[in-house]
Amino acid sequence: MTDILYRWPEAAKFGRRVPKEKFYEHGAVSRNVREKFIAEVQRITWAYKLAESTINLPASPAAPEVQVFTVDAKTDDVGESVLGAIDKAIPFPIIFEIARHRAGQPEVRTVAAHKQLGAGAPKLSAYYSTGWQPGDAERQSLPTAITLPALYAALLQPLTPITARPGEEMSDVADRLATVRRLEREVASLERKLRTEPQLNRKVELRRTLKTKQHELTALVKG
Repeated sequence: MTDILYRWPEAAKFGRRVPKEKFYEHGAVSRNVREKFIAEVQRITWAYKLAESTINLPASPAAPEVQVFTVDAKTDDVGESVLGAIDKAIPFPIIFEIARHRAGQPEVRTVAAHKQLGAGAPKLSAYYSTGWQPGDAERQSLPTAITLPALYAALLQPLTPITARPGEEMSDVADRLATVRRLEREVASLERKLRTEPQLNRKVELRRTLKTKQHELTALVKG
């Protein structure tokens, strides 16, 4: 994961405020998520629209456009359940910038899930995020890309905690990361059991299983 803020193209500026009520007023989300919108979200702005008509990159069904949403937090942060509700309501990939004030100073983080579009509801990976950065931090130019899908993948890559392998699609990276997180949970569980297991033969068996899982995890994390 790399802490990065992008300098979005002026030609792609959209700047339209979206009432947060639009995402929960028709009963499309649970009561719990609705309460989180009310408690956590100050304002939602559809900030930029990266499209063939705005940045002159060819689109595809996988990424017809890429949207940039700024979400101003009421408190310290905005949770993934809120971001997920927004993502599911918008039929395009989204890059979020979460903005907050901490000790009177503006801070921002970039966060996104890989969104796979298809005939049904979009499939979302886990959310990837940078750390919090000063609101006036220097912004970087967009990655070089020749198509919108390639740009979308390049925008997501610095947010992920693992490096894409040569020729690996972002959907494959997302699947690999999901497996990494599952193995991390299994390793943590085995380590806890190992610390409390009183029987020597059982400890040997647990160590063997733990070593196998650790090797699998190392192999998956490597780029």
